[in-house]
Amino acid sequence: MRFEIMRLDEVDGTTVDTTVVDAASVNRIVQQAAAIGQRLWIRPADTPAS
Repeated sequence: MRFEIMRLDEVDGTTVDTTVVDAASVNRIVQQAAAIGQRLWIRPADTPAS
């Protein structure tokens, strides 16, 4: 499964940048964000129709 991770602006909460990663990478990214106090929004990434 893939997830879209959006880094949020500290002041107004708008999306600063977006990346799509696999499930194995989510924990590492969350740990890094927590270490510096960064706000994230994580949701399942859209999957292409088959």
